[in-house]
Amino acid sequence: MLKPKIPLNEEDRIKALESFEILNTLEEEEYDAITRIAAEICNTPMALVSLVDSDRQWFKSHYGIDATETPRDLAFCAHAINNPEELFIVKDSSKDERFADNPLVTGGPQVQFYAGAPLNTKDGFSIGTLCVIDTLPRTNFTPKQQACLRSLANQVMAQLELRRQNRLQQIINHELSVKNNQLKHFTYRLAHDMKTPLQGIGALVSFIKMDYLHLLKDTEVPEWLDTIEDRVSYMEALINGIMNYTNIMNSEVEYNEFHIATELHHISQELGKTSHISLTPIGCDRTIVHSLKSFNQIFSELILNSIKFSRQELTEIKISFAEGENSYSFTYEDNGPGIPEKYWEKVFVMFETLRKENPTDTGIGLATIRAIIEKLGGRIELKNHPDKRSGIYFQISLLKETGVEQKSFKSNYS
Repeated sequence: MLKPKIPLNEEDRIKALESFEILNTLEEEEYDAITRIAAEICNTPMALVSLVDSDRQWFKSHYGIDATETPRDLAFCAHAINNPEELFIVKDSSKDERFADNPLVTGGPQVQFYAGAPLNTKDGFSIGTLCVIDTLPRTNFTPKQQACLRSLANQVMAQLELRRQNRLQQIINHELSVKNNQLKHFTYRLAHDMKTPLQGIGALVSFIKMDYLHLLKDTEVPEWLDTIEDRVSYMEALINGIMNYTNIMNSEVEYNEFHIATELHHISQELGKTSHISLTPIGCDRTIVHSLKSFNQIFSELILNSIKFSRQELTEIKISFAEGENSYSFTYEDNGPGIPEKYWEKVFVMFETLRKENPTDTGIGLATIRAIIEKLGGRIELKNHPDKRSGIYFQISLLKETGVEQKSFKSNYS
């Protein structure tokens, strides 16, 4: 018996094998199916997915044989990996000086015929074989069977690559989850630590105005106090906006069944307590399945913006709905001053504002809206009114959740 040679690239080959993290794992149907098919096509009683480790060959799948590994010195597969580009075929091992007295030949499992297709990585390392075994010599291993064995070996490698990619993705997802949780904790902590002194400053300014303003009326101090209050309001709005943005980006999307017009009515009723709003829904007498939380966030923020920048005594808003094959479409328009076209992209950038008409203008609102919509696979665009009149005109598309089954969403009307 001749021991198999050790490949010149053995160290790198072992690293390549270990990178798949497959050794000593449980059986998997994907690999067992391939060995069954290989044995059927090649008309052999045994087939293996064999991975050649430093001192053994280990079977990820073993069809027709109970063993899960053998010493490397005895392994036919350890010979096969030395010629990565070729099938390794032994037609009659009892007449081959390399294997005639091999315990795998003279004893169980009595290997007389062997054909192995090397399992080659993308970097050219042969980590094992897909092999078929017979207890009788073979002279009729056809070209068609050889081609099929090669193809099935490629499928084994495809499964190994897919398995590795899935594992890497799981690691990345876990790391992202950890970092997101750390960021969320940091944001909450930072917000708390910043809001507490801001509230103290705001309270102190209020006390000074209440108790000492009469002493300061002929000085610049009242103006300075107003400026401090404005800055405190801005910082609080900024903190709340960042917190809201962080919560949105880290929260899971939950789909609900809801009636569009009803939800818009609830939003306008709530926001209309402090402002004069006229909201006209068009085509909104529809029930859809989507993220109700996101829907409310989007349209609440848009309506708040309309109210904030309106120069009219009555803020008039129209929201239209249409359903496409793969998405829901909305148009949002108001009677406000609108936004010049040269600023259309700027308004969606975090912290960008066109004008400081209000101390709470932070430039986070529209950035948050776009983040929500893009998270849902949709888009939002600013456009000119079709009739060329002034005012905001947004076009919004929300991708339908085509995979939602009847039991996977919550109904608000059950």
